[in-house]
Amino acid sequence: MVMVSPPSTRSETVSHSVISGVIYDNAMLHHLGAPLSKPIAPVNCMWRPSGQPNRDNNAADCEGDEFNGLEGTKHSSTDRQLWVWIHASALTEAYDTMKLACQKEMEGRGIVINCSSLEGQLAKLELVGSKAFQLLQRTLIPATRTRDTSWKLMRHSAAEADVDSRSTIHLKNEEEIPSHAILSLNVKDPRTLTEKGNTADAEDLGSASILGDVLGTEDNEHIICGQFSDKPAGSGKIRANNLWDVSSGVSPPVEEAVLCNERHDQKRNFFCLDDSSSGALNTSSTSQGSWSCPIMLLKNSNGRGLHVGWSVILPLSWVKAFWISLVSKGAHALGLREKRWISSEVGLPYFPSDFPDCNAYLCLKETEAAASNLKDELRPPAIRPLKVPILSPWNSIRVALKEESVAVGDAESFWQQHGVRSDSSSNSECGNSDATLAGCHGDSFDGFVARTKFSLTNFLNEIQGCHLRMYPYVADKETSFTKSMRGEIKLEPGQDQLARFKYNRKLCYVRVLLHAYKEGFLEEGAVICAPRLTDISLWTRSDSFDGGLQMPQSAVASYFAEQSYGKWEVQIPEDAVLRETHRSPIGFVTTGFVRGSKKPVAEAFCEAVVLARLREEQWDSVPAKQRRKEIYVLVRNLRSSAYRLALATIVLEHQEEDVEFL
Repeated sequence: MVMVSPPSTRSETVSHSVISGVIYDNAMLHHLGAPLSKPIAPVNCMWRPSGQPNRDNNAADCEGDEFNGLEGTKHSSTDRQLWVWIHASALTEAYDTMKLACQKEMEGRGIVINCSSLEGQLAKLELVGSKAFQLLQRTLIPATRTRDTSWKLMRHSAAEADVDSRSTIHLKNEEEIPSHAILSLNVKDPRTLTEKGNTADAEDLGSASILGDVLGTEDNEHIICGQFSDKPAGSGKIRANNLWDVSSGVSPPVEEAVLCNERHDQKRNFFCLDDSSSGALNTSSTSQGSWSCPIMLLKNSNGRGLHVGWSVILPLSWVKAFWISLVSKGAHALGLREKRWISSEVGLPYFPSDFPDCNAYLCLKETEAAASNLKDELRPPAIRPLKVPILSPWNSIRVALKEESVAVGDAESFWQQHGVRSDSSSNSECGNSDATLAGCHGDSFDGFVARTKFSLTNFLNEIQGCHLRMYPYVADKETSFTKSMRGEIKLEPGQDQLARFKYNRKLCYVRVLLHAYKEGFLEEGAVICAPRLTDISLWTRSDSFDGGLQMPQSAVASYFAEQSYGKWEVQIPEDAVLRETHRSPIGFVTTGFVRGSKKPVAEAFCEAVVLARLREEQWDSVPAKQRRKEIYVLVRNLRSSAYRLALATIVLEHQEEDVEFL
């Protein structure tokens, strides 16, 4: 009812693995009525492994049996549990929506669904980089010995584990772990480990040596082992050895003072300085804390198979213990800005900055705009920078299309050419919108974002624009994309002229990756414009860069004008000279270039139909052998008068879905 996951890209095996808890899934969370309603945020969905019994109902059945979270030996008919990991900026909105969906589902089917928040109980540490897995191997040591010294991860779902239990892989090789794998572990307190990853206790040292021999390495790195036990710890309060049972209570780590006293006593014993006052730890102090912690390890990768890193989900009370241990072993702490740089480097969207159709993006930009205005007010008027819109005026794209259509004197033809209805027809049909495009909302983002092959293809079908030169991802290399680019596919008679599109007020946007053609730095918030063929020739037909297209400096401040009601709108100049250098907006940059990057790339969103028309125009102007899959666009930083030529790559033309995020 509220989640959109691309069903067309999910094979039966992958779907079983997700539901069985072998791997997690990404999806877009919407308000009720998905996929027709407004999106809220991208989320991670994790099912409790189907082979693992529930503590409350099956504790007696699992005594003596081991459960590692993915390879269950028993199947229970108890209630299933689903975790939905939501970004903090959208937590309240998402949680209210999910509670409402659960309530409607219970009323409609007469079943019981409990929806509760684990806010304040769990945290997530994200590790990125080529040595992240080696760092985890030195930090995560199993809390209990297992009969098998290697932790096994099933390639198949838990439902198939009993049939084929020999199809296993070992966690010592990172490459063998499937993408989006969920590894449930119970590990020792990392503060009790020495520099080599061994514990200070003599008995534990022998255990660590055995694990090191299994790996056959000289530095005694360990295989990450895991074991689930549903036995209560002690006769008192139930302590969760399984992170899925965090609601039952997880014992906090032993206090730092207790650890210091223990180390001090061990050193005194080593030097034979022990006395009657020192000795074993005070049992009353250790009983209040725990020496082991249940965690959940997730392998992160994007839709193109690029491994990004690992996520460690753990109780909130244990964050400090793991944070200090990871940093002391060589990890570098990163902030939100650096994390966004990393997502840009690997071509992944970053929430909420790269999700302009979500309310979290609107709140973020309003906060940034208020901070920017306050900073400018503190400066003298003479040195204040040019005021530009912090929240990109997405509504200006429709305004520009409408005003230009009036300027050329053929409004109906212009609206048909760009796949947009006029106001007179769209206002009256707002209540009867097409299935792909939902409602007419008064939010700042006038349109919807196609994030899956299915949604983009459905949109093209709705507007009768399947002949447009836009090609959602197809696995075969010899696709219609390549054949059409080479001129091997000819349009049928009448398809060279766009038909009358059935189109709602909503515009369709697709995420694109921008690369500068020759030089230039693309900033966040930069406006993307539709170029003319003569604009492109300024860069492509000249060996030396001569500055390209520029608008008068006086026109920079008037390109976007702030209205009395607070919104910004594009202004089409009436002067003929200024109009020659004016280019209409078709999208905006949400994440600019990362300074110092060897291959800078910018994240942006552009109107899909206009992009298809630009490609058609650019392909028709050159021989088939000179055509490119990328689309030439102009990008102008809001405080600059210079347009920069850039190459736009539509993400959905190279992968089936765009719901992966960092």
